[in-house]
Amino acid sequence: MIASRQGSTVPKVPNIMLLLIRFREVGILFFTLLLILVASIITKQGFLTVDNFQDILLNISILTIVGLAQMMVIITRGIDLSVGSTIGLVAMMVAFTMVAFPDLNPVLALLLGMALGAVLGSINAAIITWGNVPPIIATLGTLSIYRGLTFLYSNGDWINSFEMPKSLRQLSKGTPLGVPNLILIAVAITILIFYFLRFTQAGRDIYAVGSNPDAAKVAGIRVERIIFMVYVLSGILCGLAGVLWASRFESAQTNTALGFELQTVAAPVVGGVNIFGGSGTVLGMVLGAFLLGVINNALTIVQISPFWQLAVQGLLILLAVIVDSTVMRRLKTMNTEGGV
Repeated sequence: MIASRQGSTVPKVPNIMLLLIRFREVGILFFTLLLILVASIITKQGFLTVDNFQDILLNISILTIVGLAQMMVIITRGIDLSVGSTIGLVAMMVAFTMVAFPDLNPVLALLLGMALGAVLGSINAAIITWGNVPPIIATLGTLSIYRGLTFLYSNGDWINSFEMPKSLRQLSKGTPLGVPNLILIAVAITILIFYFLRFTQAGRDIYAVGSNPDAAKVAGIRVERIIFMVYVLSGILCGLAGVLWASRFESAQTNTALGFELQTVAAPVVGGVNIFGGSGTVLGMVLGAFLLGVINNALTIVQISPFWQLAVQGLLILLAVIVDSTVMRRLKTMNTEGGV
């Protein structure tokens, strides 16, 4: 108990509440290790192999890249439902370009994908900031628009593996350092986003905007500019992911990344990124993506229907939101009771 200026006492925030807020990543890591143990027992050690864990890392690499983009958007109290459609459209456009110009350097293909993603992200940003449209409505609309543009651009055709130049197919699968390029790119992006959010003014402003937009304005932060920036960054990372998706799966289809937005929301939210904005860490997001990867891999190995994978992802999102809502409500109550 602590004394107020009037001499009365107010309760402290329970230690368990503080632990839940500060060390949520530890809980996620513990649950993931427990899940790995259970999966290895059920599969009779078939789960605990180097090749299997490399498959998990490959499976979550693109999710990690786009999940980091979604994380920054969510921190500002927004959401980007168009990420899957952005990936699909960019994958299709870059694949068609590489088929037309097979000698094009794959690095240029990555830059082209990021540029296309930046354009699509800027459209989202303009609708939200200049049009004052709620993010969930704006990106729900562009989700359908970008998917429709994918059909329009490709005329319903697909790009198959045998049509793709080898340079594009090897972009994500090459192992010059002994590790697939896709994993190395995901690690590099993770480090860059960590540095950006932790050590730059723009990164700190993202958290400030999400915590309290009105206070951020009073402090001189250009809120609209920050929101515009995170949606452009989301588009850039989705553009990068689109090229990597086409490379890894050696195809560009009209349904590429269909429904992928659910996973990109699940990973950061499960990883402790507050769905109400203002808080979240890169480490938590990566752990959330890894947890989803372990769950999907384990369910696949034991031959459980993919529909259950979607059900588990939805359940984890609900649990994470309930936890965040409960913690925030409890803290608000404690602050009210302790007010003077």
